[in-house]
Amino acid sequence: MSTAVADGGSSSVGASAAAATATSLQSNRSLYVGGLAEEVTPITLRAALVPFGPIKSIDVPMDYGKGTHKGFAFVEFEESEDAAEAIYNLDGSELMGRTLTVNLARAAGQVKLGSNQAIWSQDEWFQNQTGEKEQAEMEEKQKREKADAETMKER
Repeated sequence: MSTAVADGGSSSVGASAAAATATSLQSNRSLYVGGLAEEVTPITLRAALVPFGPIKSIDVPMDYGKGTHKGFAFVEFEESEDAAEAIYNLDGSELMGRTLTVNLARAAGQVKLGSNQAIWSQDEWFQNQTGEKEQAEMEEKQKREKADAETMKER
């Protein structure tokens, strides 16, 4: 869960068209703000960001084990130009003694750390862990050597 602060919004007819448009524009309006000090609240963050333009929402993920936020937030501006201005002015700046990292937020599906499969679902990894790969490589090497030896006998 997370703490979310949002300005009032209105619903309109044609919500599916608006949702499709919002999805394409969201990446230009939504920011990741990292490096937040524990003392920073959504209200403090709003006060730091509102000079750049109207803010649609602020989402501060919480670490319920510690009872504090996780040190980052997502901020969505009404206009993409305002978000660009906030990035330009705030990335590398300081808030409550901590240096901020401010850039465009990415959807969770866009994060690519290598693969979307667990490494143990791949046969190669499993074979490495059980020692089967070395055995398979040894058997393959023996087959090649045997084939080479037969080729040499024929000559």
